[in-house]
Amino acid sequence: MLKGVLDAHAAEGVLGVAPIEGNLPQYRDRVGRFIGARADEIAFLRNTADGANVIARGLDWRPGDELVLCDNEFGSNAYPWLALGDEGVNVRLVHSPSERLTPDVLARHLTPRTRVVSVSWVSFADGYRHDLKRLADVAHDAGAILCVDAIQGLGVFPLDVKASGIDALYAGAAKWLLGLQGVSLLYIERALQERIAARWRGWRDVADMWDFLDYRQPLAPNASKYEGGTLNYLGIASLAASLDVLEAAQIKRIGRHVVALTDRLVERLRALGAEIDSERGPDVSSGIVTFRLTGTDSVALGRKLRASDIVTTYRPSGIRVSPHGYNTESEIDELTNALCAS
Repeated sequence: MLKGVLDAHAAEGVLGVAPIEGNLPQYRDRVGRFIGARADEIAFLRNTADGANVIARGLDWRPGDELVLCDNEFGSNAYPWLALGDEGVNVRLVHSPSERLTPDVLARHLTPRTRVVSVSWVSFADGYRHDLKRLADVAHDAGAILCVDAIQGLGVFPLDVKASGIDALYAGAAKWLLGLQGVSLLYIERALQERIAARWRGWRDVADMWDFLDYRQPLAPNASKYEGGTLNYLGIASLAASLDVLEAAQIKRIGRHVVALTDRLVERLRALGAEIDSERGPDVSSGIVTFRLTGTDSVALGRKLRASDIVTTYRPSGIRVSPHGYNTESEIDELTNALCAS
């Protein structure tokens, strides 16, 4: 399918991708069904940060307004919000991981001026999985909305944005969703769209994008008004294809399998005396485990593992292992055996 998209674009240019353009409502519906949303609540963007920026720049902030954010967020879900400080918005940082953003902790950080709570479903650094439904309940009781960076959780664990009370969610397709880089999904609850202005304008965001010279026409009456210009058609097709694969494998089964793999990994790492940064437990464990071996340079160790075709993410602070549904127990054992030999 994807090769066909490339071939068609190479042969016919914009006409070659016209079938995808024509099927965009179906693609939005496909993504929406995956997270429990409606097609008119889905937009396609470039990356995770684009989604955060749409909301951060689209809300009508007033000086003194506040938002709550953890201080261990990846930059994609940090800089779009921190930049609001230049407009007089007070960013209240929760000092994670020493203080996890649990519902009780969130309640202590909320004030009458809090308008947004933004959190990663799963922390990129150590894999901590937040309780989105309970966080949404606390945020809503205080009159705030919950915005979620879901890139480290979607594709591993099932999620229903409506049942969870999530107001907005964004995620790039290139990680657990198994799609290509350069495409992301944005969900904005239908009623909330009335409060999120479209700040990044482009030719596609109007009611009739084919009426090129009617500059006075209104915006599109759905989330596509946040898409702006020409889309990554190949990326959208790749995301739809990967969702078919993930759903065929059953997301609940993938989640159970991944947690079992990381449980096995943690058990074997502890037997090696490793320092485990990732908090483990029911509804908290995820597909990410970060560790260090005492007296070992994590970067050098990570490179040594890579030379043995064992792919991890390694930084001076530790090594991060992220198995997916296609990984096996024997591969976990191969990793820990390689650590024993290092």
